[in-house]
Amino acid sequence: MAGPGGAARTRFAVVGGGIAGVTCAEQLAVEFPSEDIFLVTASPVIKAVTNFKQVSKTLEEFDVEEQPSSLLEQRYPNIRVIQSGVKQLKSDEHKIYTEDGKEYIYEKLCLCAGAKPKLIVEGNPYVLGIRDTDSAQAFQKNLAQAERIVVVGNGGIALELVYEIQGCEVIWAIKDKAIGNTFFDAGAAEFLLPKLTAESRETPIGCKRTKYTLEGSEEKRRPTGASDKLGSALGPDWHEGLHLKGTKEFSHKVHIEILCEVKKIYLQQEFIQLQRTSLTFPKGERNLEADEVLWPVYVELTNGKIYGCNFIVSATGVVPNVEPFLDGNNMRLWTQARQMGWYAAKCMAADALGESIEMDFSFELFAHITKFFNYKVVVLGKYNAQGLGSDHELMLRCTKGHEYVKVVMQNGRMMGAVLIGETDLEETFENLILNQMDLSAYGEDLLNPDIDIEDYFD
Repeated sequence: MAGPGGAARTRFAVVGGGIAGVTCAEQLAVEFPSEDIFLVTASPVIKAVTNFKQVSKTLEEFDVEEQPSSLLEQRYPNIRVIQSGVKQLKSDEHKIYTEDGKEYIYEKLCLCAGAKPKLIVEGNPYVLGIRDTDSAQAFQKNLAQAERIVVVGNGGIALELVYEIQGCEVIWAIKDKAIGNTFFDAGAAEFLLPKLTAESRETPIGCKRTKYTLEGSEEKRRPTGASDKLGSALGPDWHEGLHLKGTKEFSHKVHIEILCEVKKIYLQQEFIQLQRTSLTFPKGERNLEADEVLWPVYVELTNGKIYGCNFIVSATGVVPNVEPFLDGNNMRLWTQARQMGWYAAKCMAADALGESIEMDFSFELFAHITKFFNYKVVVLGKYNAQGLGSDHELMLRCTKGHEYVKVVMQNGRMMGAVLIGETDLEETFENLILNQMDLSAYGEDLLNPDIDIEDYFD
């Protein structure tokens, strides 16, 4: 419908073609089949949820498939995809101005603008951020010619990256004492570490996702940062379909530098002029041999060590895309993005119809399922004892190379859990956290592998 001055008018508009935005638009299209839903996205492709599975009351498992926007319009004829970036938002006038010079008037708007990589250095051609399909493909091209890279960061992207890379030395710099600090404790990290030094790769857990890629993208001779790239963030198992191999013939070769950050980055000519000394790839704990190889770029860490490499991967998190919008928060996990997109649509619909809406049960308990180092990983509730104070206790069960189970207890009640491997305990523990049953009487038998706890609490 046209508004004043030829501007298109809609009752509902959504900005962002990622999981949250697409989920929101789909739900609105179902709630209001006679209304046109505008989905504004800067990317020619959108992220669609496929193979959705409700694992338990709050746990969801799904694939993320990158699709041309025309497929979304075919599935939902009342969704109109507008491929353009947003130049300006005038919320008091309910107007959106896009970069292609058009104007749209809305009644209700949902902003799902995502984020861009937080690069450790802006404008350095040897520092890459991985966020969307283009940047992942640029990384693959540069890795194919690399002998050594430095990965900076300790989040989900970094965890997946260091495990998947083959045929290339990896220096992994993290500011924490242990890997995966965002998701689990030092014990769980210790359980995962042997996978990094394994001689051969295991058969990966099956991934049903198909791929849609953009052909004909211009190749670049040197690495480029991805912070200015358009496009939705990568989904879980983003590395499936990519050939992440360097120039060498070995499998994994990862060295971890803990409790450090990047102090300075030097290009080759500057490093030569300064007459500094870099280190070879460590062969043991105290191996500090000088490196005679000339590298394109050098990284000085805050622990005093300097390593040369072909390029640097900045995996230190993301910065929300708040421009040109108001301040906002960024979704960090895919399950949260889908839930929030769905709930935002329900709230918009309820407000439009003058109805009330209750908080969805998915907000009662934090629950996330993912995969690291080819292990299934489930985190529930206050899995790292967040905000519990000092009167909590931890219970552990660990079978090397098979499973790692940690539960957080307080006053006899389960408050959170970390499950690594095929434990089949996620639904049982979810229920125990939600119903807050007093488990004091069971003591350590709660994690006794000889007791079928699933049947006991069924």
